[in-house]
Formats: sequence, C-alpha cells, structure tokens
Amino acid sequence: MASTWVYGIIFLVLAMQQSFLFLALASSNVHIVYMGERRHEEPELVQDSHHEILSNIIGSSEAAKESILYSYKHGFSGFAAALTESQAKQIADFPGVIRVVRNRVLNLQTTRSWDFLQVKSQIANGVTSMSQSGNGSIIGVMDTGIWPESASFNDEGMEHAPPRWKGICQQGEKFNSSHCNRKIIGARWYVKGYEAEFGKMNTSDGAEYLSPRDASGHGTHTSSTAAGAPVQNVSFMGLAQGVARGGAPSAWLAVYKVCWATGGCSSADILAAFDDAIFDGVDVLSGQAFYTGEDVNEFHPIVNGQDIAADDSDESSAKSCVSGTLNATLARGKVVLCFASRSQSSAIVATSTVLDVRGAGVIFAQFPTKDVTLTWGIPCVQIDFAIGTSLLTYIDMNRNPIVKFSPTKTAVGQQISPEVAFFSSRGPSSLSPSVLKPDIAAPGVNILASWSPAYSPFQSDMTQKHFPPLDFSIDSGTSMSCPHISGIVALLKAIHRTWSPAAIKSALVSTASLKDEYGQRTVAEGAPHKQADPFDYGGGHVDPNKAIAPGLIYDMGSSDYFHFLCSMGYNHTAISSITRSSRRCNKSANVLVNLNLPSITIPELKSNLTVSRKVTNVGPVNSIYTAFVEAPAGTEVIVKPSILRFNSTIRKLKFKVIFGSTLRVQGRYSFGNLFWLDGFHVVRIPLTVRTVIDNFYAQT
Repeated sequence: MASTWVYGIIFLVLAMQQSFLFLALASSNVHIVYMGERRHEEPELVQDSHHEILSNIIGSSEAAKESILYSYKHGFSGFAAALTESQAKQIADFPGVIRVVRNRVLNLQTTRSWDFLQVKSQIANGVTSMSQSGNGSIIGVMDTGIWPESASFNDEGMEHAPPRWKGICQQGEKFNSSHCNRKIIGARWYVKGYEAEFGKMNTSDGAEYLSPRDASGHGTHTSSTAAGAPVQNVSFMGLAQGVARGGAPSAWLAVYKVCWATGGCSSADILAAFDDAIFDGVDVLSGQAFYTGEDVNEFHPIVNGQDIAADDSDESSAKSCVSGTLNATLARGKVVLCFASRSQSSAIVATSTVLDVRGAGVIFAQFPTKDVTLTWGIPCVQIDFAIGTSLLTYIDMNRNPIVKFSPTKTAVGQQISPEVAFFSSRGPSSLSPSVLKPDIAAPGVNILASWSPAYSPFQSDMTQKHFPPLDFSIDSGTSMSCPHISGIVALLKAIHRTWSPAAIKSALVSTASLKDEYGQRTVAEGAPHKQADPFDYGGGHVDPNKAIAPGLIYDMGSSDYFHFLCSMGYNHTAISSITRSSRRCNKSANVLVNLNLPSITIPELKSNLTVSRKVTNVGPVNSIYTAFVEAPAGTEVIVKPSILRFNSTIRKLKFKVIFGSTLRVQGRYSFGNLFWLDGFHVVRIPLTVRTVIDNFYAQT
C-alpha cells in the first residue's frame, strides 16, 4: 500500500487528460484502458491479462496482440490499443476496468538562474555541498529527447549507474549505445501512439530522428537545466556569458523521448514512458532572440509602420508590421516602429516583415514583459507601450527622426525582483477547487541552456528562413520552470532519501519566498501588472537552501490519496481496483479541505469551517512552535492548539484551523498565511478563502 499514491496520480492523469505541461490537441481511435494497481507481480502475467481481456472483445489472442500498442505493466495495470467506439464501450464495462479514454496528441507548453536561486557551485553548509550536487539521484526527463554530444552531458567525474538501475540505451537513427555514458545512463523513445494518429513518420528530410536524439532542442534544454554538468564560457551569441550548469549536476539523467519536433506528444506514449520510468528506477520524473552581432553604433532614420503601409494593406496591420503590409521602397534602410496588437503580438513576425523589405531594424512596442524574443538578421528592441507612444510623438514632431542602436549588454550582479510571467498557469483549479494550484513558482524566463544544433531557434514556419545552428539557446516557458524544480527535488532527494514526494513538496512550498531581499513583494505580469497572490505562484518563489531544512513538513500517506479519490466521486469498485483496498468512502462533505496539503483552500465559506492538518518535525528534536496567522480579508482564523511541543517520542502533531466569515460577500477570494515559528524556522502555508452567501454556481 505504500505506493498507492503512484496509481492514484496516474489515474488522475487519465481522468483529467492533462499532464506534464502539455495541452490537448487531437484524438484518435487508439484508446487507453486503465485498470488500477497490478494484480500480478510478474509483468508478463500482467501483459497476458491484457491480451485475455482484449481477446474477449476482438475474438482472438493474435488479433488482441496486434491491436495493443503498449501494455502498462510496471507501475500500474493498463494498455493502449486500437479500438472502435463500440469495443471501447464493451471494455469499459469489464470487471476490473476503471476507465477507458481516447488517446490524445498533446503539445509542449540559464547561466544565472541557479545563482538567482542561490544554488552556488560551492556553498558551505548549503544545498550543493550537503547533497554533492544531486549525487545518487536519477532524474528522468520526458520530452523531445537529447543531443548527447552537448558539453552539458559530459560524464567526467560521474560514477557508474547504480546497481538498482534497470534502464536501457535504446538505439535508433543517429543514436546508439555509445551515446549513453555515466551521465546519460538511459534513453528510450516512443512513437507508436503518435504514428497511430498521423501515420508512419517520415524522417528522410532530417527534421526528426526515430531515436532518443533531439531534433527540436526542447528536451536538450530542459535536461541540461535540471542536471547539466558545468560548462565554462557559454552564451547566447555573446549574451548571458558565464558558466551554464544544471541544478543537480551530479545527478544521473534518463531520457524518455515522447514528443516529436514534427508535432506533439501522444498520451499513450507518455504513459508508456511513465511506466518504464517506474520500472527503470528513476527518482524524479520531469515532464514538461535577439541580435547582437557586430557593433551597431550607427544612426538610422526611424519610421512608424503605419506610415509606410503598402498600397493594398490597411494601416492597422501595417502598424503591427504584419507580413506583407510594409512598402519596401519606404521601409528600406529605416528602423520601423511596430505596435503589438491582438492580431499580431509577435516581435519575431515584425522582425521578419521588416527584414523582408530590407529595413535596418525594429522597435517593437508591447505590454511590459521580461521575456526576451529571439530575433536575428537586424537589430530589434522591445519596449512597452508607454515608451512606444512617446517615440511615436517624437516621429510625428520631427521632420527627420533618427534612432541609435547600441549592442545589447548583460546586466550582471543586479538582483531582480521575481515576477510571475504572463504565460504562467494560474489558479484556481477547475477540477479540484479545494486544492491550491499552482504549487510553486520557479525561474522560467530567458533561460540559457544546451540546445540541439539540428534545430535553429530562429526558424519560422512563416518565412522558412534558416539560421546558424547553436549549441546553447535562450528559451522561456513553464517547460523551463519544470526542470528547475526537478533539479531541486533531486538535490533534496539526495539529502533526504526517505522523504516521500508529499514531504518534498511540503518542504518546497512551506519555505518559498513572497518578497525579494529588499522586501518588495512578487508581482504578476499582465495588463496591467498586479501584486501576485497564491493563484499566481502557489506557495511562492522556490528557495532551495531553506527547503533542505524546513523544520516541519505536511506529509501525506495512502489514506490521504484514498480520501482524494473519494472526494472526486469515484465509486467503491473503481477505488478498490486502484488501491486494492476494501475500505469504503465516508460521507463527510469536507474531506477534500482536510487533505494534509501545505496549503488551505476553501472555495465556499458561508459561516464557519474547521480544517485539520498534521505536521511532522524534521528539525531539532525538542522543538516548540508557535502559530501566527495573517487572516484572509473578511475572515477570522483561530488555530488550536496554538503551540506545538515536540520531543524524542512526539514527532507528529495535529492541529485545527477554525475559519469564520465576517463578510457577506458572494464570490470573492482573499488570501492570507499561517505560520509556525520556533525562533529559527519559518514554516508558512498559504490560506485561500472565498466567502459566499449562497451555494456558488456561477461567477457573475
């Protein structure tokens, strides 16, 4: 029963149809049949049971074997098979089958980022020195593969894979066993689900490899961010020059290629990789510019894109520098001012448009953002709308307006306050409103890391222009945040080898920061910017050094996951198949808010509600903690008991948090914090409460 949570998580992946920072794109007649926990210890027997079930529907064992793409037999029981709708409905009614879902094709959603997190190469008594940079941990990365020749995957100083490792180095196009080493200890690739959607993949044009080799750069980038070895003097075309390294440079890497440069990732392939990763023995599973060139200290005439519209183009499109909207004669040799719009918000498109008419440069006005757009060929400067409007006034007021470009520089040593990027996922959760989402925030903007030379980050489907290959590139996205957390988890796992995933999550969330070193609170990008809240950053901005010694943790066991499944409405038959337990759900309406999470989220507070939590002392034995509350606006919060006393025999203690509503307001969230303080540790969890008058049905 100790591993019940794994099966619960996998079941939720199927039920939610979303995982690993991917978005649903398409579906096919391939179906995934989920059967919960394995009924047999031997994988071969589990696979035989899948053939038996399917043969009862299809008619023969041979046809069943041909229909099955994957048998999931290590971490859980299930299979992916080509089925008609009627066959899928028949299988769904079979005893032991919990759920049948359609296969989907899903889309993918740092020299100094680790310094920003204060994870130094050598820190006395810090994360890196205590964990030896993740030594002993295995990080599995499910992505677009890896470029093994990258210097980030040099195995110098690495130990051989541990005896517990069961993974393989799967061969394929331009990839063989020699491409694995003491750093990349395993590599697999999965394409059956993808090809079931789109037919056999054509790799003759060199745009993809039927192997673990990365053709898009994304997987190489995320892998090196999580566990890349230190590489000296790297940069993106001279920018961000320094030492590139992963968060856990001594951790081993296992690569699971489930996504393809030609268009997406199949959920059937993802689950197959998930299943293999459990069997292989991974500890952490991670599933997820600009021009410098020569000196350009010269003056150029500047024009507004709207003023140089082509004869057959409307002025609004030209103002945004939409492709084909500029007059080549008027734009040649000039810097063009472009304004982002709803229909055209890309600096890359604007640069390509100006490049096509032989312009000298681009100034792109947009909403404020720290995200650096990769451009090439001519200088490009990104500004906000306010500066753009001032520049437009300058152009209108001067007969011969000019502008001067200077080389881009990297600002080093200036601490930047954390901001939640505009593209970051936001809460509340639509599926489980009582579970705070997101969990945590981590660096994900302008991250420099290893790249695949097979793919240029400057390629544009619109222009089909190709640019020089790069070994390192800058990228932004939640896919960049994910490997930061994966690397930190590997560091913590190397220090606290017996901690559960819930314990590690608690350590990260309860020690996260809300302010920078100057006391400025985290803000959220948008239109306009606003002060960030838990629906932007979860527990806050991750702080690896504090997470190694959190003081208290909110741990979870099989009972918590059992209650979660109950709260999601699954019946006794389904839950017993998942957990292999005869335990029945109780009728409590507040089960979900009482899950032992490092947060408390109440989506509907009418009058009063009591919430339970339990903490485990992982600090000094004889610790005494005192509660302190910042109550969400419109609520009163009382903690009982308000003092927790631990000793050698008492390591775990329960407490209750009593919420009372003081406002008669319908549908408004407010935020607060609950602290436990012992004079050294600050253990904080976010409080998120919405007060209601009547049952909530719709936001009006």
